[in-house]
Amino acid sequence: MTQRKRPAGKSRSVSGRSEGPETSHLCRRMSRILAALEQARPTPRVELDHESPVELLMATILSAQCTDQRVNEVTPALFRRYRSAADFAAAKPAELETVVKSTGFYKNKTKNLIKCGQALVDRFAGSVPQTMEELVTLPGVGRKTANVLLGHCFNQPSVVVDTHVKRVANRLGFTASDDPGRIEVDLQAVIPPAQWTGGAQRLLLHGRYVCLARRPKCQECLIYPDCPWKGKALR
Repeated sequence: MTQRKRPAGKSRSVSGRSEGPETSHLCRRMSRILAALEQARPTPRVELDHESPVELLMATILSAQCTDQRVNEVTPALFRRYRSAADFAAAKPAELETVVKSTGFYKNKTKNLIKCGQALVDRFAGSVPQTMEELVTLPGVGRKTANVLLGHCFNQPSVVVDTHVKRVANRLGFTASDDPGRIEVDLQAVIPPAQWTGGAQRLLLHGRYVCLARRPKCQECLIYPDCPWKGKALR
């Protein structure tokens, strides 16, 4: 396997693994897992409703510490009023707060939405940039949000690591880390780049709907035979 690029700011090696039988075994197991999950979700898509990169960017910022379902309840009214980066840049905080309040942490999110809109207008002519290096300079945007945009708007291979992916990757034994950057690299090491976006999204959706934090639905799990997690329910 060729060496994958590490996330910015990370100096550690890919899980400390060497290219040998261990990695080959993990790659084969991941291949079986993704093939099984593909049966349930042939075309995995991000579940935040959007019609443009700007809308997905703003919706993803709102999704921090909030469910996609709640964000989708808010964004129809939000995107009727604020359609472009320029609209967000010119938004009045008090008015924007009333729209996004139910997503939680609304004051901080309002600041990020406005500042992000201003940054897009000032530095990117109102368009969403298409590189990791540029995306993470935007207010409210970290690697997770950047990877969502890269993978689901710009067709660039990306591994989104959220709380669901972190849980599933740990339970399946593909990482022993709680650090999203490290988990991203660990998953890149066992998933072919062409499958990064879809594979990570399938893991995410599996964690959201089946491999729950509490009371996971092991009886419904398509990848039960390949799961080494000691806490799984017996069949």
